[in-house]
Amino acid sequence: MAIGKLSIDEFLQLSGEYPVLDVRSPGEFAHAHIPGAHSLPLFSDEERKIVGTAYKQESKEKAIKLGLSFFGTKMVKMVEEVEEIVKSHPAKRGIKVKTGESKTVIVHCWRGGMRSAGVAWLLDLYGFKVYTLVGGYKVYRRWVLQQFEKEYPINILGGYTGSGKTEALHAITKKRQPAIDLEKIAGHKGSAFGNLGQLPQPSQEMFENLLARELSVVSHNYSTSPIWVEDESQRIGEVNIPTPFYKQMRSSQIYFINIPFEERLNFIVEHYGKFEKEKLMNAIMRIKKRLGGLETKTALGCLVENDIKGCFALLLLYYDKLYLKSLQGRDNFSSLFNKLELDAVSHEESAKQLLLFTKQAAI
Repeated sequence: MAIGKLSIDEFLQLSGEYPVLDVRSPGEFAHAHIPGAHSLPLFSDEERKIVGTAYKQESKEKAIKLGLSFFGTKMVKMVEEVEEIVKSHPAKRGIKVKTGESKTVIVHCWRGGMRSAGVAWLLDLYGFKVYTLVGGYKVYRRWVLQQFEKEYPINILGGYTGSGKTEALHAITKKRQPAIDLEKIAGHKGSAFGNLGQLPQPSQEMFENLLARELSVVSHNYSTSPIWVEDESQRIGEVNIPTPFYKQMRSSQIYFINIPFEERLNFIVEHYGKFEKEKLMNAIMRIKKRLGGLETKTALGCLVENDIKGCFALLLLYYDKLYLKSLQGRDNFSSLFNKLELDAVSHEESAKQLLLFTKQAAI
């Protein structure tokens, strides 16, 4: 079989159907990769370093010989690993593979060079139908960055801390409206307490890859409907929302759900009061400078005395002031701001009222 070559657009179409094999080193893959790709490293991190040094300091031929010596011992294992990947891939989509049906895979490396060519040759020789991505991961990254330059219709879901905005966002998706959970992609809730109960955050590059995929899928499936996103600072934990997309967020209509303080406080206590006091204290210390010495001392004292509600009441006042300042500081605030008064934290009611409000505004 001939090895096929895919442009980035062709790759994006087929990558949802067939397994994508990333043959870069484990370190490259761990830093960032195409979402959904399988790691099938041709070289270990150390082997890649040895081959790269030989290429730069000696010759291309020397690097190829070294690469072949590493590759030769892995061939059987790689073929067997790809067989397992192909077997499990259709099962994930609920599709049964017929005996003798062509087994198709897509292979890529960093630039679509020797690494992907070598693995593609091996898999083609064994009997797989193989495609390679022209330009490799590098061209995919170019596509990722282009997604943030596009214009999107956006609705911003605003509200003070404890309003259940994330839950409302998920309720909106259940009503078949497009929404993107930036905090879920970032693996962080945004505040000093945002890493509690979360897995380690992705790298900035991986965050961008994940966000670009979400934007592409949502804008394709809902070409005319506005995309709902939660109002965020540009920085979410250790990652940043790409500037072009963030600028669009800052100039989009804000739909602010205004919920009484006491209701929000109860919601916060329920969701964050379960964490260990030490972790809560560490989070408070991270905002000590902005919170102020007296308030910090009082908040910590409440925790020591097991007055969780008192602690969070103080913190909620701080975050309310911070968010209000951020809201009023954006350009054209008065023309972008829309307030919905709600009695309680209810993601279902919030979603219902938000969609009703925007529908009426569009008439």
